[in-house]
Amino acid sequence: MTYGCTEINKRIDLSLFPAYDNENPEMREWSEPMSQSPFRCVVCCLLAIVFPAQMMLADERAAAMVYTNGSAWLNGTEAPKSVAVFSGDLLQTRPDSTASIQANGSNVMVLADSLVKFEGPAVELEHGAVHVTTSRGLAARAGDVTIKPVADSWTEFQVTDVDGRVQIAANKGDVTVQDDKGTTTVTQGQQTTRDDTADSEKKKKKRRRGGTGAAPAAGGGIMSSTPAIAVGAGVIGGVGLWVLLQDSNPVSPSCRTSTCQ
Repeated sequence: MTYGCTEINKRIDLSLFPAYDNENPEMREWSEPMSQSPFRCVVCCLLAIVFPAQMMLADERAAAMVYTNGSAWLNGTEAPKSVAVFSGDLLQTRPDSTASIQANGSNVMVLADSLVKFEGPAVELEHGAVHVTTSRGLAARAGDVTIKPVADSWTEFQVTDVDGRVQIAANKGDVTVQDDKGTTTVTQGQQTTRDDTADSEKKKKKRRRGGTGAAPAAGGGIMSSTPAIAVGAGVIGGVGLWVLLQDSNPVSPSCRTSTCQ
């Protein structure tokens, strides 16, 4: 059975402590600050629920690390040599650079002059090429074409999207290729080509509107970003600590009254 904070304090049997003298005013005054107010109890409960939830959300979003070889952009800004990426982030390599996305059980090599969106269980290839090695069934998408391993065993495949022509090569293991015409299987050592010209034209118009520089930052609400999660967790922890420290009567045995200097 669970009790509220005030109920727990009422149920403490002080007779179990021989050294405690309930008739001694000084000891009674010292013991009173030890009980928490209902407000402080509520704050503690909120901290116990919200703080772990914030950390779990951050862990879920912190799905992979990116390691760059040469200059690359992440969400429109130049990426450092190593950086965490989250679902929805855009990674773009230059003609003279490559990058590696390393997730749990998967590695995606982003080849030169490519634009890729990381989506956690999949990567979306806007243009260029990716080489995927995975044992966790990581999928790749290029327009309306979806490529994923047949089994959750070590599988290697490469996807290239150039001007609407999507080329898929199964280097190790079999992969399925799904588009608006249906689903087919590409066996190990084989390759196939799909036409995705309509989607490619949309991408070309989008790139012409955006210019030839780095890809724009990924969308999404600011409160769902990792810095916002960290700041929110810090604010909650700080407020909770401040509330817990707000007590006019100290609990230290060396100063049992509020008149100590």
